[in-house]
Amino acid sequence: MRWGLGEASQPVAAAPLVSVFGPPALPTFPLGWKTNQMRLIPFSEMKTANLIVDATYQSDRSQVKGSLGAEPLSKLLQVGNLGGFRPKSGRSGNMAVILTSTQSEAEWPDELDIYAGTYRYYGDNRSPGLEMHQTKQKGNQILRDAFELAQGTREERQKCPVFFIFETGAEARDFIFRGLAVPGSQHLAAGEDLVAVWRSTGQERFQNYRATFSVLDEATIDGSWIRESFAAGGFLLNDSRAPKSLVTWMDTGKINPLRAERSQVRSVFEQLPESNSHKLVLQEVRRRCESDPWLFEQVAAAIWELNCPSPVEYEVTRRHRDGGRDALGWMNLGPSSDAIKIPFALEAKHYSESNTLGVKETSRLISRIKHREFGVLVTTSAVSAQAYREIRDDQHPIVVISGRDIAEILFENGITTAEHCAEWLSRLLGTEHS
Repeated sequence: MRWGLGEASQPVAAAPLVSVFGPPALPTFPLGWKTNQMRLIPFSEMKTANLIVDATYQSDRSQVKGSLGAEPLSKLLQVGNLGGFRPKSGRSGNMAVILTSTQSEAEWPDELDIYAGTYRYYGDNRSPGLEMHQTKQKGNQILRDAFELAQGTREERQKCPVFFIFETGAEARDFIFRGLAVPGSQHLAAGEDLVAVWRSTGQERFQNYRATFSVLDEATIDGSWIRESFAAGGFLLNDSRAPKSLVTWMDTGKINPLRAERSQVRSVFEQLPESNSHKLVLQEVRRRCESDPWLFEQVAAAIWELNCPSPVEYEVTRRHRDGGRDALGWMNLGPSSDAIKIPFALEAKHYSESNTLGVKETSRLISRIKHREFGVLVTTSAVSAQAYREIRDDQHPIVVISGRDIAEILFENGITTAEHCAEWLSRLLGTEHS
């Protein structure tokens, strides 16, 4: 069962095998990705600067605020000064694309996953009226062609454009460099990394791409190498300055992503939604289940299914007789011809934002997990630091889905406004929209 109000994926390949007991330890992440330190590159250095992960490239402060002449990327990489897609042509077509994200469009939540080393980016068909590949910037056409080349032979990969990803900075026309990326991900099968999704505006439906890139393990990229490669019309891969992970990918197709070490315990702040659009969706979930918290048990199970990397079967337990388990089910792992069922117990907590879950609440689920079973804790609030630390320190096999997670999962499935959320809840719960 997949409830996705404004979104349908095509095609969808089998999901990769993912451990339900948490990710393995990952290598330490370099530079500013693990710290609050951020390097500033002044506008005067744009023509000679290197590309440094998480560095801010400043616009020209001497010009009028908002002036296109103050924009830094056109000086840094000799590309256009407008647009989310800024291609750089070479001998064999586009050799590079500068991607920019404003991070301000709730309907199109571009996102860096520093733990997986991936970047999710939405295409440029963002309103009805056009076939998805016929946009002004041809961004979706660029994505389609790049992902096709990336899945091909060595010769085709060498014709595939590489992507320099930037996000809008805090001031003027500043940009933050997020990394050198290539199409695809180790965690996704072919056909899952570039997916056509449906959106709607009023009564009109349209399609756009959701693309997943891998950010390569390169903390610094030599700016002179980039500019000389651009001038030559092709990347100088035999040059000693060439990024080793890019050379490896072009030669073999092997991706070496830049990944952060995952913190074992999230703070309460990290578990609660930050953006207003996420808060509104979560508030709608709280509002709809406020008069009857048992309804949230059904919602929580559906959210877990939306998020789960493998097919899920579950049954919500009866009112007042759940034995500490609000839903019971199985996650199916392996090929359909020889899948195994991993049992789980789910507990749902419909709490206000100010009411966090403590040791008492988490211990209830922990004590009821059976042998070879894992737990799923879904809450509209957050787990306190002490309770979260006990879960992780004692290595209890429990997945925590907090308020922020709920909002992000719904957004990923096309439920991006309070109205959409209300409609989804009505369909799920079999009730009239209220």
